[in-house]
Amino acid sequence: MANYTIGVDLGGSHVLAASVDESGVIHTRAERDIDDHAPSVVVDTIALALDEVLAKHESISAVGIGAPGNIDPATGVVEYSPNFNWRSVPLAAKLRERYPSQQVFIANDARCATLGEYAFGTGVGTQNFVLLTLGTGIGGGIVAGGRLLIGNTAGAGEVGHHQVRATDGFICNCGKTGCFEAQASGTGLIRHALAIAHSFPRSTLVSGKPEKLGSKAIRKAAEAGDPHGLAAWNRYADDLSVGLANVIAFVNPEVIALGGGVAGAGAFMLDAVKPRVEELTTMVPRGRTSIVTAKLGNDAGAIGAATMARQGGLHNPTA
Repeated sequence: MANYTIGVDLGGSHVLAASVDESGVIHTRAERDIDDHAPSVVVDTIALALDEVLAKHESISAVGIGAPGNIDPATGVVEYSPNFNWRSVPLAAKLRERYPSQQVFIANDARCATLGEYAFGTGVGTQNFVLLTLGTGIGGGIVAGGRLLIGNTAGAGEVGHHQVRATDGFICNCGKTGCFEAQASGTGLIRHALAIAHSFPRSTLVSGKPEKLGSKAIRKAAEAGDPHGLAAWNRYADDLSVGLANVIAFVNPEVIALGGGVAGAGAFMLDAVKPRVEELTTMVPRGRTSIVTAKLGNDAGAIGAATMARQGGLHNPTA
């Protein structure tokens, strides 16, 4: 009989719960939307998804939750989550009250996604690996010597908040100027397009309602050769390449996997950044880090959370 754990990927507007076997394969999934970030409402929403998955399995060994923010994996307390406006929320304890017969573990969602992609995706066979998720922000995680880095206060892997344009960049949600996340996330791509829109008065990208502009539309315009789209894309690719070269200097990984919505550009993105990254790589040998698109897509978080639960949490020395 297969040994299942449940992984829960908690996003700002969506919850995915999935039963995952030891090979990283999802068998049952349940999804719910979130329209209120009050802790009690979020717990209720997670419980609805969990109940649907649990009803289809006779035995579940543990439940792992990947949640946004700075989280103490030993206690399961969400110390700070700007996306949810939470401080010191005992999320694991609240869920253990609901499910006293289950082991419940919680960790940062990006670190869970990294664990999933490392164990069952593009990280397989490597010892030094980085996942970057390029969405509304930039999440990620680092594997060094075959171990997921946790850090002194469970904050290792917040590469989205090193500065790549400290004097002339966009203001980041964290308050700093020119963070990697502010410049090279999907939101960053939109900001690049809006920042140069005045140079393209006939651009169709910002005609009508510029507040509705999305990163996918900009990328498709760039792929089609639209001058405004291409100019924004090139500025974006420059900033993304600076950040990737810095990650290579910090970590010297074998593989950097790019996930999230913007990474859906695939070869168009990789062809843009690889030469730039090579040029910016100096203190470690060039050509030794593969930059690829992630394999597990939106399932990485749930698969990684289930894997984390199977290992007994990220604070476990064997994790």
